[in-house]
Amino acid sequence: MTATASNCNYGPMIADSCRLSLAYAERLLKDIPTERFARLATVGDEVVQSNHPAFIYGHLSLYPCRIVAELGHDAASVTPTEAYVKIFDHNAKCVDDSEGSIYPAMDEITERFFAAHRMALDALTTADDSLFKQINPNEAMRGKFATIGSMHGFYVGGHIMIHMGQLSAWRRMIGLPPG
Repeated sequence: MTATASNCNYGPMIADSCRLSLAYAERLLKDIPTERFARLATVGDEVVQSNHPAFIYGHLSLYPCRIVAELGHDAASVTPTEAYVKIFDHNAKCVDDSEGSIYPAMDEITERFFAAHRMALDALTTADDSLFKQINPNEAMRGKFATIGSMHGFYVGGHIMIHMGQLSAWRRMIGLPPG
């Protein structure tokens, strides 16, 4: 369900942003060679210390479970493993995986990313407005996002788009079009 003038509930409005972000995330995957997915970009002989696609999609796959759970749904199927949290957490460092031994395969990461966000979309579009007005349980982020609604709006809008901007730049650095 997309928000319309006659249907201006919080969840569908946030979901609209999520749909746009996911469409862009899908478009940016086009033409990325599997063997480059977990590689840092290089310009000439210089390695660019910027997030690569494996890190971006893996990192973003960590957050939808919060949306799902905080909106009263079972998030077990999209809750990241400890291994995912360890390598994709906001404190983790994105590293070049030239041997393919650090990060999971491209298909695994992207399937988790999209499955988790589809579940978040479902939760957003069916949630009662009162849930979005509740205080953000994430104390570290509460000063920036006071309510669940503002936090979830960031998770599926601004947060995804920040990282998609990194991916668009990475694509250019490896010789692909911006997306």
